Amino acid sequence: MDLAAFASSFPAMWTYVVIPVMICIARILDVSIGTMRIVFLSRGMKYLAPVLGFFEVIIWLLAISQVMKHMDSWLNYIAYGLGFALGNYLGMVLEEKLSVGHVMLRVITRRSAMSLIDHFREEGHRMTYVDAEGLKGPVQVMFTITPRRKLPELLGAVRRYNPDAVYSIEDVRSLSPNATNPVLKTHTMPKRRLFRFYRKGK
Repeated sequence: MDLAAFASSFPAMWTYVVIPVMICIARILDVSIGTMRIVFLSRGMKYLAPVLGFFEVIIWLLAISQVMKHMDSWLNYIAYGLGFALGNYLGMVLEEKLSVGHVMLRVITRRSAMSLIDHFREEGHRMTYVDAEGLKGPVQVMFTITPRRKLPELLGAVRRYNPDAVYSIEDVRSLSPNATNPVLKTHTMPKRRLFRFYRKGK
């Protein structure tokens, strides 16, 4: 049985259940994809973002077309808004799970940070640190760039060695090709292999 025959057999169910559910699911999908697309754009992934944008707009057209065809049903408006809200949440959850890109971790501590620095070095993380002056006296400021998936491990070490330290996290859009951090090299090598055939063809 096709969709038209099903709709004619159960008009009330089609109008008040099936259509709103379809609209909500479509909005969840397209907003989730849109959230991921914005994240990838902000991190310089210019090849993946257009692909996501293509599917995002196709799904959005399907959702909005159903709303326009059934403007007499207020359930469709509720489903449209609910799908938008859930899509934003799901997109952020997916972004956290994927842990795409790199971040810069900045740590400021009044205590000696040498034990933390030694721990980072043992784990293969490059750490830059400087002595500075804070509001209440001398402090040490540390910087490191790491893949986002490694961030929980680094924050755990900060809390373990310097529980009173203040830290901030910033997204890193791009890295220099001559980065010497072995952790960063491991993370970025697949991308260079993926696009190596473009260089050979030039």
